[in-house]
Amino acid sequence: MAIENGEWIMHGVDLDDPIRIKSAEELIDYVNQVGFLPLFKNEVDGFSVEERTAAEYWWCENVEVDPWMWREIIARSGEVAYGKFFNKRAGFISKEWFPYFANYRRDGYDFDARYDDELAGIRSKKIMDLFGEDHEKQLYSFEVKKNAGFGKGGEKNFDGVITELQMQTYLVMRDFRCKRNKAGVEYGWPVSVYSMPEQLWGYDWIASAYGEDPGASLERIVNHVRKMYPEATDRQILAICR
Repeated sequence: MAIENGEWIMHGVDLDDPIRIKSAEELIDYVNQVGFLPLFKNEVDGFSVEERTAAEYWWCENVEVDPWMWREIIARSGEVAYGKFFNKRAGFISKEWFPYFANYRRDGYDFDARYDDELAGIRSKKIMDLFGEDHEKQLYSFEVKKNAGFGKGGEKNFDGVITELQMQTYLVMRDFRCKRNKAGVEYGWPVSVYSMPEQLWGYDWIASAYGEDPGASLERIVNHVRKMYPEATDRQILAICR
């Protein structure tokens, strides 16, 4: 997705293109095949959901064909992780590859250890404290914002902090749900629901690459993209994966 001549342009494929992904299920299968995939066009040509789907179907609000709606289905499925993992932009990571991202991005630190070593700020800690040791907990974004003390008269830059925690792989978008009124009736647009990735696959799996040097995990990720897109430069790949 890019702005060209003042207009938003989607770089999709033709409806009859054999590489076109046609459903949420096909997208899950493709992410598991390639390991990880940004949602939108980026520095590496071809390396996105956008460039493997039909541009005309985005935001059409037909869940069968709309890639924007697929992300809700996929996040809810728990089969792959969804969040802002790629240069603060959204995308998907498979179960196989998530430990390597976690090892590199966390630099071998669980969050509490990161905070104790003064490598994380108090705003991040206020958010992570809401999840605590409960790897099963899921919280609406508005719940996280309110209960962590962000908003009017409180902490600033909630969006930036929650994005950083996703980049560091401490949080993922686990679902999208509408709010409910006192009668239990849903209203409004679906909003993001966060959890720790340990809810998906357990702590032991998420931390399973901690024994590898974080730099080696990054090199593993870069080499993987390099094999898929040999025309991409290391600078382009690092802009997405670092």
